[in-house]
Amino acid sequence: MAEASGPIATRDGRWRAASVPVGGDALPMDDSLAALQAEVIAFRDARDWSHFHRAKDLVLGLVAEAGELAEVVLWREPEVLERLAEDPELKRRLGEEMADVFVYLLYLAQHAGLDLAATTRAKLQLNARKYPVDRFRGSARKYDEEA
Repeated sequence: MAEASGPIATRDGRWRAASVPVGGDALPMDDSLAALQAEVIAFRDARDWSHFHRAKDLVLGLVAEAGELAEVVLWREPEVLERLAEDPELKRRLGEEMADVFVYLLYLAQHAGLDLAATTRAKLQLNARKYPVDRFRGSARKYDEEA
């Protein structure tokens, strides 16, 4: 399979990392995340928006999008949200807002030079030490609260 050196356009107008094969088996998570990040960055760069993407603005954009995600569920009964599969429109809106939040995370990670997959794994390891299963299984208390 041929490889190029930067993000490349696909026939459907989307972007992918050049090192990502088309078709075949599913990609490992790290490769898939890197490919998605490359696609998001290529989308931004094709529109010459990178000069708007200062760290402060990316964080505030992330917060704004998280607010829009919260708005999708605001004033809804919890039972409605537990049955998302039964409401395709609500599921679609929730997915779109989740994607917006995720896009901002990818932008911010790229801006900060962070490997989001590696950073998340490191945070999971830290949390595993703070919240050992034998002490916190089924508990909502914080690690520094007494049992």
